[in-house]
Amino acid sequence: MSLAQITEKIERDARDEAEKILSAAKEREREIRRDAEREITHLEDAAKARFEKERPEIFKRREIVAKLDVDKLHLGVKRKLIQDVFDEGLNRLNGLKKDEYLKFCESLLREALSSGGEVMEIASSEAFIGSEWIEAVGSGSAKRIVISPDRQDFSGGFVLNNGRVSVNCSFEMLMRVAQEKLEPEVVKRLFPAVA
Repeated sequence: MSLAQITEKIERDARDEAEKILSAAKEREREIRRDAEREITHLEDAAKARFEKERPEIFKRREIVAKLDVDKLHLGVKRKLIQDVFDEGLNRLNGLKKDEYLKFCESLLREALSSGGEVMEIASSEAFIGSEWIEAVGSGSAKRIVISPDRQDFSGGFVLNNGRVSVNCSFEMLMRVAQEKLEPEVVKRLFPAVA
């Protein structure tokens, strides 16, 4: 055998071997694809079966969450209506005419006074309470009240200070106290129980 024949035989054997290896690799590739497709189908079928089994529970949970959301919104609206009632009460206090306003403040002051020597803080927007009013209310009384030069951020009423003791008669505080006491009654009137 000549060198050319030997080289040709080696090349032919190498090609045959390469063809066998390629053929085996392609067959293995087809097997892997078939196994993967079976696994994919199996997983899809299992997921569908699980979803169908859990579907009623999923919808039930969604319904519960939706009901909770609706109840939360409903409660928020009720809460707003209740707050609106007390906000309107504050608006009415702030809207009192001068005589009514001063008469109301006088009754608050008489209840709040203790030993005398108190310092009264009034609102920055206060239009009616002043030194003359204090003197008129205090006439015939030994109790002395001084108006603080510092104005406060509330809408009406006053705060009476005597040392470390403060009596807050601002309209906001009065409404807060009224709300704590009256809110159950307001709730009953706004939202009577359905029989």
